[in-house]
Amino acid sequence: MHAHVRRRHWLTISAVTALAALFALPAGAAPGHPAAKPRLVTALHAQAAQAADDGGDGDGGDGDGGDESHEIAEGAAQFAEARTSPGTVAPGAFSAAWDQLNKLPQTGGSWTSLTTLPYNSDDPRYRDIDSNSSGGAGLVTGRTAALAADDQGYVYEGSAGGGVWRSATGGGHWQPISDSLPTQATGSLALDGKGRLWLGTGEATTNADAYLGSGVYVLAHPHHGTFTTRDRVGGSELDSTTIHTLRFGGNTVWASTSRGVWSHSTTDLRGPWTLQFAPNPDYLPGGKLANDPAAPYKNIANDVAIDPHDPSKVLLAVGWRSGDSYNGLYRKSGSGWTRVTSLGQLPTDAGSIGNITFARSADGSRYYAIDQSPTALNTDPDSNLDGIYVSKSGDPFGSWTRIADTEKLADAGSALDEPGFMPGVQAWYNEFLQVDPNNADHVYAGLEEVFETKDAGTTWSAVGPYWNFDFPCWSIDPSKQTGDCSPTTHADQHAVAVGSSHGKSFLYVGDDGGVYKRPLNGRTDASGHATDWTSTNDGTIDTLQYYSVGVGRDPSGHGLAVGGGLQDNGQSVLRSGDKVMGSNFGGDGGDTLTDPADGCDIAQEYVYLAVNVTQNCAVNDGSWVDDPSKATSYDVAPPDNETGAARFTAPLTADTENADTWVAGGQHVWVQTHGYAIRSGDEWTDAFDLGTGHVATAVAAEGGKVYAAWCGPCDSQGFARGIAVGNADGTGWHQISLPTTGTVPNRYLSGFAIDPADADHVYLAVNGFSRHWTAGPGAGTGHIFESYDAGATWKDISTNLPDVPADSLLALPNGGLVAATDLGVLYRAPHRTTWSRLGRLPAVAVLQVKLGPDGRVYAATHGRGLYAITLH
Repeated sequence: MHAHVRRRHWLTISAVTALAALFALPAGAAPGHPAAKPRLVTALHAQAAQAADDGGDGDGGDGDGGDESHEIAEGAAQFAEARTSPGTVAPGAFSAAWDQLNKLPQTGGSWTSLTTLPYNSDDPRYRDIDSNSSGGAGLVTGRTAALAADDQGYVYEGSAGGGVWRSATGGGHWQPISDSLPTQATGSLALDGKGRLWLGTGEATTNADAYLGSGVYVLAHPHHGTFTTRDRVGGSELDSTTIHTLRFGGNTVWASTSRGVWSHSTTDLRGPWTLQFAPNPDYLPGGKLANDPAAPYKNIANDVAIDPHDPSKVLLAVGWRSGDSYNGLYRKSGSGWTRVTSLGQLPTDAGSIGNITFARSADGSRYYAIDQSPTALNTDPDSNLDGIYVSKSGDPFGSWTRIADTEKLADAGSALDEPGFMPGVQAWYNEFLQVDPNNADHVYAGLEEVFETKDAGTTWSAVGPYWNFDFPCWSIDPSKQTGDCSPTTHADQHAVAVGSSHGKSFLYVGDDGGVYKRPLNGRTDASGHATDWTSTNDGTIDTLQYYSVGVGRDPSGHGLAVGGGLQDNGQSVLRSGDKVMGSNFGGDGGDTLTDPADGCDIAQEYVYLAVNVTQNCAVNDGSWVDDPSKATSYDVAPPDNETGAARFTAPLTADTENADTWVAGGQHVWVQTHGYAIRSGDEWTDAFDLGTGHVATAVAAEGGKVYAAWCGPCDSQGFARGIAVGNADGTGWHQISLPTTGTVPNRYLSGFAIDPADADHVYLAVNGFSRHWTAGPGAGTGHIFESYDAGATWKDISTNLPDVPADSLLALPNGGLVAATDLGVLYRAPHRTTWSRLGRLPAVAVLQVKLGPDGRVYAATHGRGLYAITLH
């Protein structure tokens, strides 16, 4: 693997424990070797009660800490912990917060979207050692979770956190059509026989930054309508769930959800949904075990297969990806459901049935399935794919035959063919299947890559490889986007559809980089790689999932340089006069520091405090290939990066009075005083040890005074949190007394803001939901707290703030206070005690707010890009 490929695809997750060791490299691998790159992570946002990899049993069961799946699941756990610890969260919390938000007065001006230009991940200006430029993904946007398409050129995209979008041109020229809904998280999209568009909300990939939904909606005229709350099907039965698939049989629609399998009439959309099957009903809301930490994992349904000749014959695929005794395939038997015990080569035992995706041919002659193995997830560092199967009778009850496994796909032109990094390494997260409507033997399968077979699985081709690195056609030459390779898709496949535009049939795939298309019967080269992929991410679809934002004056003397860290799309940079955004750091982008006086002085966090710094926006012409000293970015990770003693996306900040003083938090509070001139991780000093098992969740500094919040344990099993205060020079450190009951709740501490005029005057943001919704010791109430004595005593200043997770704070020079939450941005004006809604954004999470050198407030949304607003 080429030495420059250093950062590809670790998952960005906000706020994380570091209980596991860093990813173990294969022999001889460089620190940035792609085999070291754990990828996207999983959790059930407001329901996950503890580590997402242990299914509630506390054993951390995703492996030995050296495989990629373990790192993925760890990140999943950590994003969930921030919103659930110290217990479980009851359904309805998010909807209640939305209602509270809509009752607030609105203040400020209007938000301006900053990320409306195309985002080119292959921008040759940023072909630096730490970017993924030239990998071949091209124009990207945020993660796509669902797709639907018709034969009139209309394509519908459901994004993970940015709502539903419509294209009337066969892809491109996108428009949002669900902004008025109380959730922008999509789980599934489907067109029925009447041309209606069905939307299942709540992303169901069980990844770390997946958010719950508010049910199912139907748009009667999707070519020109938009979704409203009046379009909801049934009642509140599916509120606060995730919906993986919507399948039709007869006059019934079936929904596979995080709380079992439900059904509803498609002819009468009134009345409640019917619960068809939940394997562990005691763990459902209202059940006697509803508050058990394992509850979110006990009724997960993945898909439904319906006999095309007899819609009363239904096969349910049920089970948690990490394994549970209830995992299996079920069929109707009398008035109940029984486990299927034999389906030919398709396994039926609990250890082999995890995440399953079904697809049937239009003529009913074939049924296909992808199966992920919980046993492999827990034991095999290379892959957790069990296999791809076909029922050649079209009967979902078989008999099934296996037509692909990890090894067969690795030999099909895959870019993933090394230990710990094989096809299906994230099969629990990456799955789709699509059968050609005109050819039952022509099938596309999505894992990390896109595979195609034209003979029902006898042979396969990796038509959409993970990336082009390491192929003979690749070149670092900045004058070529991908060397002599053809463009590919972004990695991590989630959604698929077939549609027609201008009389031509196209395949549409959705992944962590947005939506790509190619002719349904496209061209390939000698290696089996497609030569005709087109990105539809033209900049009109802005679903970018930012974790952070950085703003500084452009060194050209004109305008600003604006960027931020993104889920699986690195670090973006947008400078004055740009026609496209570029990506100057690859992989996942965490926190961001940008010099307000020079926007090309940037520090970007990867994972576990892996920090890189540049002083020229990481612009590079590739000359470093022959002379490494000419690289324009530098690895400056603090020592906790090497030991794993930091959260997956750990806190990083600069002193608000002295931008050359940086503070980073792992188990230790690290300080460096060389600013953007830092060139080595050895330049950090250990200011304070937070304690064994404790890891920083937030840090802030002003005038040399440092605040560090921590948790440990960070899940619901003995959850603990605290705050340490001291000086950047290592003196005066002490732990603040925060009892498990009292003013500051026993929940995840997510952010600080320090009064610019007084370092002892500090504000604290608390994540999660209050005790009304959270079943855990000391959950308390409130989200924003204030101290005038450097944290010795606190006062709850939440007043009318909605009961929603608070993610970060910004103290303004005029005395105003800005809060970023999972439902947008709130503002408390100077000398006021109540909160108002700052501008109006869709129902999208805002994970960070910062003040720009132009005086505007900048917001990093996790699903709708970057925004700025001028406070009136």
